Amino acid sequence: MLTKEKVQSFLKEIEVDDLVNNLQIMGNDVYIDMTAHSPAMHEKKKLEAAMKQAFASEFGEEVNLKLKIVSPEPSEIQQSQIKGKQIPGIQNIIAIASGKGGVGKSTVSANMAVTLAKMGFKVGLLDADIYGPSVPTMFDTEGQKPISVEIDGKNLMKPIENYGVKMLSIGYFSGANQAVVWRGPMASKALNQMIRDAAWGELDFLLIDLPPGTGDIHLSIIQEVPVTGAVIVSTPQHVALADVRKGIAMFQMESINIPVLGLIENMAYFTPEELPENKYYIFGKQGAQYLAEDLGIPVLGEIPLIQSIREAGDVGRPAALQENSVIAEVYTETARKMVESLVERNKSLPPTEAVKITTMAGCSPKAK
Repeated sequence: MLTKEKVQSFLKEIEVDDLVNNLQIMGNDVYIDMTAHSPAMHEKKKLEAAMKQAFASEFGEEVNLKLKIVSPEPSEIQQSQIKGKQIPGIQNIIAIASGKGGVGKSTVSANMAVTLAKMGFKVGLLDADIYGPSVPTMFDTEGQKPISVEIDGKNLMKPIENYGVKMLSIGYFSGANQAVVWRGPMASKALNQMIRDAAWGELDFLLIDLPPGTGDIHLSIIQEVPVTGAVIVSTPQHVALADVRKGIAMFQMESINIPVLGLIENMAYFTPEELPENKYYIFGKQGAQYLAEDLGIPVLGEIPLIQSIREAGDVGRPAALQENSVIAEVYTETARKMVESLVERNKSLPPTEAVKITTMAGCSPKAK
């Protein structure tokens, strides 16, 4: 017979007894209230999965574990974090990052932006890749210049708009063939101006296309604006995933503590146009899935290697705009999973850190 003493002894054995606030047993139902080590969503999910596995192994499948995991009080380090001031009108700021260059992060950012706009969200896209801005090319807006508008007595930049997405990029201010040779502080100042001195208006999402790596630009963005969550883009091969692990570790540092909403695996497989059912795993199979499982974060989508994605980016019309196409469906599902992860993140973290979404566009938290 299952007793409270047995369960308490087991909790002590697996060294989580100090996290338990309340324990009740009713027949085969065990009710446990716990406090997680960290408010980060992935930590709470890892704790939940570990508890369920441990109880099933010790007491059998007939025991029903009813867990309630709450966030801890912010630590002194978390309370002293540099959090940027909220930008009026912008509900959620999503950083799209990769630890490595050449994984197609900007292409993913562009297609995610137009997909969210198609789903009915108000979307902005900031091209923070100062040294290799690609948004003007991908949105067919090369040569355009943001104009100045006066709002509440202040002169602000009006973002360029196409396909329902508002955009700013250093590429709108430098010539197409002009190299941007700036030190870190100059680049950071330019980015801060594009964020703060722009007339973004009301946005459900501001996507920030970060440069590769973990440098000055990343830290500047993190300190300047309250980033709601990060999305990591990678390709399946081991060398890319090793760098991605470092990128994820940066966001999960205690002094930064930005939730990672999930991982997008780009160029996951190749599908020839004439053989749409065939999948060829050129760069390896399910590398991102294994990494995501290891780190306790979800995989938001697997984007195939399709020639039309590259062609669409080159001509300035993101492939996700192709109605009823395979790629449009893949990006729609990926965007939906990102929003679901964001809803879950806003539910899981303390209210002071959460930012509400006003429109769900058919998305909801995943069932437990």
